[in-house]
Amino acid sequence: MPNEIKPSTGAELARLYGVSKSTFNKWLKPHQAAIGARIGHIYTTLQVKIIFEKLGLPLEEMTDR
Repeated sequence: MPNEIKPSTGAELARLYGVSKSTFNKWLKPHQAAIGARIGHIYTTLQVKIIFEKLGLPLEEMTDR
């Protein structure tokens, strides 16, 4: 897990994974039930943690260590 998990938008998370927002949304679709609905445009810290568990850690986060 990254050292600091914070609420993030889909665009921020897509940027971390190095993909477009549409690609990121396609990746999330099979896991939507586990992730749940966003609050406005923001994924909560718990949702971001679930995304990291389902998709793996973003490459940027892993190379920061």
